[in-house]
Amino acid sequence: MIRRWFDDSRLEADDLADEESLWWLASAGARIRRAALSEPAGRLTRADRPRGVLVLGAEARLVRAVLEPACPVPFMAWPGPALPAWVGPLDLVVALGSHDAPAWEVRGLAEAVRRGATVIAAAPDESALAAASAGPLTTHLPTPPDDPMAAAIAVLALLGQLELGPKVDVELAASAADAVAVRCSPARPLGDNPGKDLAVGLADSFPLVWGGTTLAGRASRRIAETLRRASGRLALAADAEELEAVLLDTPRRDVFTDPFEQDAEIGPALLLLDADQVPEPMTETARRLARLADCVGVRVCHISSGMAELGASDVERYVTLLLQGRYAATYLGIGLGPAQG
Repeated sequence: MIRRWFDDSRLEADDLADEESLWWLASAGARIRRAALSEPAGRLTRADRPRGVLVLGAEARLVRAVLEPACPVPFMAWPGPALPAWVGPLDLVVALGSHDAPAWEVRGLAEAVRRGATVIAAAPDESALAAASAGPLTTHLPTPPDDPMAAAIAVLALLGQLELGPKVDVELAASAADAVAVRCSPARPLGDNPGKDLAVGLADSFPLVWGGTTLAGRASRRIAETLRRASGRLALAADAEELEAVLLDTPRRDVFTDPFEQDAEIGPALLLLDADQVPEPMTETARRLARLADCVGVRVCHISSGMAELGASDVERYVTLLLQGRYAATYLGIGLGPAQG
């Protein structure tokens, strides 16, 4: 594999604002509003509390992370590939998906309708998932075709209205996305742009990503996926014990090694998400990871969702973390330039 060298001058190019990937990130707030304000087709005809809630599809684990502490009934994020046998007329099945929803999810949703379960389908119009959910007990929530996060927030807002989870203020979540877009705007220079600064910090390494809270842990996996796509390098999101094992196996960095040698190995960098927000039992875990990284000469980078005393909701914090990570990944890909064959 040909090594790609990072050129930070590309992050100050005059035409940077024309990058399609940056436009997509900047419109995240608009997609959240559009998904949540879409008029549902059909209504939940039963006001009774369901026996249980099952969520299928993209970002099902995000919905679980927000709902599970407050949901008054059993809740499960289901990975497939078939619908559980216990799902029936007393249950609520929620499906999140897009035009490319996997076949098992489409089949599972159709089976939930056949069994008489109440269904919420958050999917684009004219998608296979929307067609499979058609039924008298179905609520179809039209969502953007390319943004599972926006669809999940719309579902969380609806479930909050049904008193199956915490109230979700969609406008605050969208405003959090807008705020990240302002801070990470391509017009902002290095040194005053957390997305560009983080890209520079990860330029010559592969990231080990750790989330300090439940939702930060979920965001860490999404950020690692985006970093892998942008850089073509390994990016690992895992629990602290697994990351410690990787760090312990990392040779101490030789400060005299020329990083521009063609055969120089790419080492890890530690990326901590919301390490300043972790509850007291986990504080020492974040410190231990940082100390271990420092001992072997591994750079430590941070993404924070904001000051704890600001009182942001879990959804706002998730949006802030995820979008900062995605901006950094996008700038990393721009700085590395196109992959060579």
